[in-house]
Amino acid sequence: MIETLGGALLIAIMRIADVTIGTFRTIMVVQGRKYQAAVAGFFEVLIWIFAMRFIVQHMDNMYNLLGYAIGFALGNVLGISLEQRVALGYVQVNIVSQQKTDSIAATLREKCFGVTILPGEGKSGEISILIAIIKRKFLKDLMITVESIDKRAFITVQTSHPYRGFMHGSRV
Repeated sequence: MIETLGGALLIAIMRIADVTIGTFRTIMVVQGRKYQAAVAGFFEVLIWIFAMRFIVQHMDNMYNLLGYAIGFALGNVLGISLEQRVALGYVQVNIVSQQKTDSIAATLREKCFGVTILPGEGKSGEISILIAIIKRKFLKDLMITVESIDKRAFITVQTSHPYRGFMHGSRV
Protein backbone atom coordinates (compact mmCIF):
# COMPACT_ATOMS: atom_id res chain seq x y z
CA MET A 1 0.00 0.00 0.00
CA ILE A 2 2.82 2.45 0.86
CA GLU A 3 4.48 1.69 -2.48
CA THR A 4 1.17 2.28 -4.27
CA LEU A 5 0.55 5.65 -2.64
CA GLY A 6 4.22 6.57 -2.95
CA GLY A 7 4.03 6.13 -6.73
CA ALA A 8 0.91 8.27 -6.90
CA LEU A 9 2.60 10.95 -4.79
CA LEU A 10 5.69 10.88 -7.02
CA ILE A 11 3.51 11.32 -10.11
CA ALA A 12 1.62 14.19 -8.46
CA ILE A 13 4.90 15.94 -7.57
CA MET A 14 6.24 15.50 -11.12
CA ARG A 15 3.02 16.91 -12.59
CA ILE A 16 3.05 19.85 -10.21
CA ALA A 17 6.61 20.58 -11.32
CA ASP A 18 6.05 20.24 -15.07
CA VAL A 19 2.77 22.17 -15.13
CA THR A 20 4.29 24.97 -13.01
CA ILE A 21 7.23 25.20 -15.41
CA GLY A 22 4.78 25.07 -18.32
CA THR A 23 2.93 28.10 -16.97
CA PHE A 24 6.15 30.12 -16.93
CA ARG A 25 7.12 28.80 -20.37
CA THR A 26 3.81 29.91 -21.86
CA ILE A 27 4.25 33.42 -20.50
CA MET A 28 7.82 33.55 -21.80
CA VAL A 29 6.60 32.50 -25.26
CA VAL A 30 3.97 35.25 -25.24
CA GLN A 31 6.63 37.79 -24.22
CA GLY A 32 9.01 36.65 -26.95
CA ARG A 33 11.63 35.24 -24.55
CA LYS A 34 12.45 32.35 -26.87
CA TYR A 35 15.65 31.08 -25.24
CA GLN A 36 14.24 31.08 -21.71
CA ALA A 37 11.08 29.41 -23.06
CA ALA A 38 13.18 26.75 -24.76
CA VAL A 39 15.07 25.94 -21.54
CA ALA A 40 11.85 25.83 -19.54
CA GLY A 41 10.24 23.65 -22.22
CA PHE A 42 13.13 21.19 -22.07
CA PHE A 43 12.69 20.62 -18.34
CA GLU A 44 8.90 20.65 -18.57
CA VAL A 45 8.84 17.87 -21.15
CA LEU A 46 11.61 15.90 -19.47
CA ILE A 47 9.67 15.78 -16.21
CA TRP A 48 6.43 14.97 -18.09
CA ILE A 49 8.07 12.05 -19.90
CA PHE A 50 9.27 10.55 -16.62
CA ALA A 51 5.78 10.92 -15.15
CA MET A 52 4.16 9.34 -18.21
CA ARG A 53 6.65 6.48 -18.23
CA PHE A 54 5.81 5.65 -14.64
CA ILE A 55 2.07 5.85 -15.31
CA VAL A 56 2.21 3.63 -18.39
CA GLN A 57 4.26 1.04 -16.50
CA HIS A 58 1.68 1.06 -13.70
CA MET A 59 -1.53 1.74 -15.63
CA ASP A 60 -3.51 -0.68 -13.48
CA ASN A 61 -3.06 1.53 -10.41
CA MET A 62 -5.97 3.95 -10.10
CA TYR A 63 -4.05 6.01 -7.51
CA ASN A 64 -1.44 6.88 -10.16
CA LEU A 65 -4.15 8.30 -12.41
CA LEU A 66 -5.55 10.32 -9.51
CA GLY A 67 -2.02 11.51 -8.67
CA TYR A 68 -1.62 12.63 -12.28
CA ALA A 69 -4.89 14.60 -12.23
CA ILE A 70 -4.25 16.10 -8.80
CA GLY A 71 -0.72 17.07 -9.83
CA PHE A 72 -2.03 18.75 -12.96
CA ALA A 73 -4.63 20.75 -11.02
CA LEU A 74 -2.21 21.80 -8.28
CA GLY A 75 0.46 22.60 -10.86
CA ASN A 76 -1.90 25.10 -12.47
CA VAL A 77 -2.66 26.76 -9.14
CA LEU A 78 1.01 26.85 -8.12
CA GLY A 79 2.20 28.00 -11.55
CA ILE A 80 -0.25 30.89 -11.72
CA SER A 81 0.41 31.88 -8.10
CA LEU A 82 4.18 31.89 -8.58
CA GLU A 83 3.94 33.77 -11.87
CA GLN A 84 1.79 36.44 -10.23
CA ARG A 85 4.47 36.83 -7.56
CA VAL A 86 7.34 36.98 -10.04
CA ALA A 87 5.24 39.14 -12.40
CA LEU A 88 7.31 38.85 -15.57
CA GLY A 89 7.14 41.61 -18.17
CA TYR A 90 5.74 45.10 -18.40
CA VAL A 91 2.32 46.71 -18.30
CA GLN A 92 1.02 50.05 -19.48
CA VAL A 93 -1.21 51.77 -16.96
CA ASN A 94 -3.56 54.53 -18.16
CA ILE A 95 -5.09 56.72 -15.46
CA VAL A 96 -7.83 59.33 -15.87
CA SER A 97 -8.67 61.43 -12.84
CA GLN A 98 -11.24 64.22 -12.92
CA GLN A 99 -9.45 66.57 -10.52
CA LYS A 100 -6.33 64.94 -9.08
CA THR A 101 -4.14 64.33 -12.12
CA ASP A 102 -1.28 66.56 -10.97
CA SER A 103 -1.27 65.09 -7.47
CA ILE A 104 -1.23 61.53 -8.81
CA ALA A 105 1.58 62.33 -11.26
CA ALA A 106 3.69 64.04 -8.60
CA THR A 107 3.26 61.22 -6.10
CA LEU A 108 4.04 58.53 -8.67
CA ARG A 109 7.16 60.43 -9.73
CA GLU A 110 8.26 60.73 -6.10
CA LYS A 111 8.00 56.93 -5.96
CA CYS A 112 10.24 56.70 -9.07
CA PHE A 113 7.50 55.78 -11.53
CA GLY A 114 7.92 57.41 -14.92
CA VAL A 115 4.66 59.15 -15.83
CA THR A 116 3.64 60.93 -19.02
CA ILE A 117 0.64 63.27 -19.07
CA LEU A 118 -1.35 63.56 -22.29
CA PRO A 119 -4.18 66.01 -22.91
CA GLY A 120 -7.53 64.56 -23.93
CA GLU A 121 -11.14 65.46 -24.36
CA GLY A 122 -14.07 63.53 -22.99
CA LYS A 123 -17.83 64.00 -22.96
CA SER A 124 -17.57 66.41 -20.05
CA GLY A 125 -14.67 68.40 -21.50
CA GLU A 126 -10.89 68.44 -21.22
CA ILE A 127 -9.11 65.72 -19.29
CA SER A 128 -5.56 64.54 -18.77
CA ILE A 129 -4.43 60.97 -19.23
CA LEU A 130 -1.53 59.67 -17.18
CA ILE A 131 0.48 56.89 -18.78
CA ALA A 132 3.04 54.77 -16.95
CA ILE A 133 4.88 51.78 -18.40
CA ILE A 134 6.18 49.71 -15.52
CA LYS A 135 7.35 46.24 -14.62
CA ARG A 136 4.35 44.11 -13.63
CA LYS A 137 5.85 43.45 -10.21
CA PHE A 138 5.30 47.14 -9.34
CA LEU A 139 1.64 47.26 -10.47
CA LYS A 140 0.15 46.67 -7.03
CA ASP A 141 2.20 49.50 -5.51
CA LEU A 142 1.17 51.87 -8.30
CA MET A 143 -2.51 50.95 -7.94
CA ILE A 144 -2.46 51.44 -4.17
CA THR A 145 -0.81 54.84 -4.64
CA VAL A 146 -3.35 56.01 -7.24
CA GLU A 147 -6.33 54.74 -5.24
CA SER A 148 -5.07 56.45 -2.08
CA ILE A 149 -5.22 59.78 -3.93
CA ASP A 150 -8.35 59.28 -6.05
CA LYS A 151 -10.62 56.29 -5.42
CA ARG A 152 -12.69 57.26 -8.45
CA ALA A 153 -9.84 57.39 -10.96
CA PHE A 154 -10.48 55.41 -14.14
CA ILE A 155 -7.59 52.97 -14.61
CA THR A 156 -6.81 50.52 -17.40
CA VAL A 157 -3.94 48.07 -17.50
CA GLN A 158 -2.66 46.19 -20.51
CA THR A 159 0.40 44.14 -21.33
CA SER A 160 3.20 46.17 -22.86
CA HIS A 161 6.23 45.09 -24.86
CA PRO A 162 8.71 47.97 -24.82
CA TYR A 163 10.53 47.98 -28.14
CA ARG A 164 13.27 50.54 -27.67
CA GLY A 165 13.99 53.88 -26.13
CA PHE A 166 14.50 55.28 -22.68
CA MET A 167 12.35 54.49 -19.69
CA HIS A 168 13.02 56.83 -16.78
CA GLY A 169 13.06 55.84 -13.16
CA SER A 170 14.91 53.55 -10.82
CA ARG A 171 12.06 51.05 -10.87
CA VAL A 172 12.74 49.97 -14.45
